[in-house]
Amino acid sequence: MTEKKTPNPVDVHVGAQVRLRRLMVHMSQDRLGDKLGVTFQQVQKYERGANRVSASRLWGMAEILEVPIEYFFEGIKTRITEQGFAEGEETPMVYDFINSTDGVQLASAYSRIADPKVRRQVLQLVRALGEQKFEG
Repeated sequence: MTEKKTPNPVDVHVGAQVRLRRLMVHMSQDRLGDKLGVTFQQVQKYERGANRVSASRLWGMAEILEVPIEYFFEGIKTRITEQGFAEGEETPMVYDFINSTDGVQLASAYSRIADPKVRRQVLQLVRALGEQKFEG
């Protein structure tokens, strides 16, 4: 029996950033694939982290999605341990959020708030709402 290979956390992070940006600019996987010269299935694999994005392909994605290369690595927090790459406990939750429609819409709306003070207030509001217990 072969062991199922899990994606590298860096590849998953880069893929999630590709998906987030693609959705923020309202681009389909088909369209991104066409512009990159790959199928939409290949774009899906990149976004899930199942397939690693080459440097030249990442450059193309940055050009098409109009972001600097660094964008794809923003927010990645790595800790090198004796075993290698270690993920934080919040990592799966962050990727689930980025891969949800609500998460993309919330991140998109939040990123359009220009005033840092207002952004902090929105964050405080969301934290407070997240801590509330609702009875139904």
